[in-house]
Amino acid sequence: MSEFEYGMIIAHNAFNRWMQRCMSAAGGADLGPLEILVLHHVNHRDREKRLSDICFLLNIEDMHTVNYALRKLMKADLLVSEKRGKEVFYSASESGRGLCDRYREIREQCLLEPLLQGGNDGEQLRAVASFLRTLSGQYDQASRAAASL
Repeated sequence: MSEFEYGMIIAHNAFNRWMQRCMSAAGGADLGPLEILVLHHVNHRDREKRLSDICFLLNIEDMHTVNYALRKLMKADLLVSEKRGKEVFYSASESGRGLCDRYREIREQCLLEPLLQGGNDGEQLRAVASFLRTLSGQYDQASRAAASL
């Protein structure tokens, strides 16, 4: 398990580096990994999202870090918000959607095409993704158990 966890650490750091460099190439040079994840999630399927929706999907307990990312993205004019009652709904602005589109193009060119040319297929990736979701549930359960000690 230690070897697997070390692999996850290395993959996590490589993924964060990739996101930042891809976003920088797309024109979003000042965004950190969390801001990039939040922007992509809010842009996903062109549906408005609440803070709690974003935190739930990204499995983030510290809502204040996501709230800070939302404010940073709004200040950069990549997101817009609308308050309805006590709820605030976020959606990607025109410039936010454009930035995500440019990121997607660079991702296809620099990551997906070489990955597929290397013989990896969608079925393999789906199996790995399923395993990681299962494992994240195990880590969540173990963290709750450790918190009660």
